Amino acid sequence: MENAQNNSVGVGVGVILEKDGKILLGRRHPDAKKAGSALHGEGTWTLPGGKIHFGETLEECARRETLEETGLTLGPLQIVSVADDIVYDAHYVTIGFVCREFHAEPRVMEPEKITKWRWFDPEHLPQPLFSASKRVIDNFLAGKIY
Repeated sequence: MENAQNNSVGVGVGVILEKDGKILLGRRHPDAKKAGSALHGEGTWTLPGGKIHFGETLEECARRETLEETGLTLGPLQIVSVADDIVYDAHYVTIGFVCREFHAEPRVMEPEKITKWRWFDPEHLPQPLFSASKRVIDNFLAGKIY
């Protein structure tokens, strides 16, 4: 795993898209090679998001990843969570954003990674949730950043 081999910490973002009291989650591909997660998220439900590129701001990453994955262009963003995501072979710091202004409906833009997008009531989320997304959602619902 890229992080464990060089003992580095990765940085990623997750974006809570909120509409009519519901949040958007995507189902990751069940094949680990296609799901594309160092944190072992194959087959889980996840927020739009991903790894930050060198020279990219956190907000730029959130906008790029959401557009690449859902086809949605985002309005104003607000940071709602900072979390450590540590598994046996990877360590990421995940920055969570919330966005309530966007247009159109999400589309599956990367079917090799995400098989579908669906809106869910935050009190009735599907299982299993991707661990990094769960931390962002839990922090958001509890009103705490870290």
